[in-house]
Amino acid sequence: MGRNVPPAACVDWAYFLDVDGTLIDIADTPDAVRVDTALLELIGRLHSASGGAVALVSGRALSDLQPRLGALRLPLAGQHGLERRDAAGRLWIHAAPPAAKCAIMEALAPVLARHPGLLLEDKGLTLALHYRQAPQLAAYAQHLMRGLAAAAGAGLEVQFGKRVAELKPAGIDKGTAVAEYLAESPFRGRRPVFIGDDLNDEHGFAEVNKLDGVSIKVGKGRSCALFRLRDVAAARRWLGDAMKGKP
Repeated sequence: MGRNVPPAACVDWAYFLDVDGTLIDIADTPDAVRVDTALLELIGRLHSASGGAVALVSGRALSDLQPRLGALRLPLAGQHGLERRDAAGRLWIHAAPPAAKCAIMEALAPVLARHPGLLLEDKGLTLALHYRQAPQLAAYAQHLMRGLAAAAGAGLEVQFGKRVAELKPAGIDKGTAVAEYLAESPFRGRRPVFIGDDLNDEHGFAEVNKLDGVSIKVGKGRSCALFRLRDVAAARRWLGDAMKGKP
């Protein structure tokens, strides 16, 4: 699936946009990412033209994502939907048991000491083990995080992405975040669009597919998305085309 060029974008739709790998290129480390002015202007114009029906749905924590957006304020879902700011500015949070998180961090400490190429990112509600700088440890990192999730016995699951394995509360994902937004104004009643590039975006694709929406995979790889765009630049152009003729 996902080989077709998406239909022309329309400002009457509801837009749910992943960030890293979709709107900006992935960097060597999460902190190395920079959000450029052109992207901020694009998102701001789309948000205005669509009557506010634009939300960023990211794996990043909101405390990480919002400062990168500067003065731009719009609905944001962070940590794969575990925290969500709605159009009215209200914050909704699905938290993991803190004791389980602390135990997992303690278990990972000696692993990180042995393998300096691994990077543990504490996002607040999730723990992400990155192996971008040690891709040879992919199988080891994935197996390790699966084992820690099972041992925690606290309703945790592992979410895999591009060279990352992330422990998070089960049952909450980008698809549930999209569903929550679509029950609220200004998203309610609009045709949903989800654009993403990674395994953790498949939940968002599946949700909008159920609703006759537009699911778009950016880049290569198998996906349940119905449409495909080649890269970040193509995704930005497609979004920009929605506002052709708009002030």
